[in-house]
Amino acid sequence: MPLDDVTADPVALLRSVGLRVTGPRVAVLNAVAARPHSDADDVAASVRSEVGSVSMQAVYDVLRACVNAGLLRRIEPAGSPALYESRTGDNHHHLVCRQCHRVVDVDCVLGAAPCLDPSDSQGFVVDEAEVVFWGVCAECASGQDSARSVSVISTE
Repeated sequence: MPLDDVTADPVALLRSVGLRVTGPRVAVLNAVAARPHSDADDVAASVRSEVGSVSMQAVYDVLRACVNAGLLRRIEPAGSPALYESRTGDNHHHLVCRQCHRVVDVDCVLGAAPCLDPSDSQGFVVDEAEVVFWGVCAECASGQDSARSVSVISTE
């Protein structure tokens, strides 16, 4: 049962992987499902608004336990803190905006995860590949174009 399915029950998910059900664990799963690609600070703020006082270490411990159990996925785009998402079990990739750092999911370009078959595996058994596409999102690109027009107008 994937967590990003809107009908997913965090309590059932925790039990299905043998993790004890606690308020902070449920709150962390809810926070990541509501806002994919959150960093630990954002998750902690959301958890605190749901359950009250919780230490940063407790949030990190829950995130680590959920990643290890396969309930969450941790991604680390270059120059960014670790981000967490609930979309697990598939081999999707990410688009990252160089300006606003927005991260969005993108399905594998060719369908059935060809990136899991490297040209030479060097004896490794590959089970995951991380592909990150870098660029500028549409919102930043349109803002950038507006800023250029303004600066051109003001210099003439």
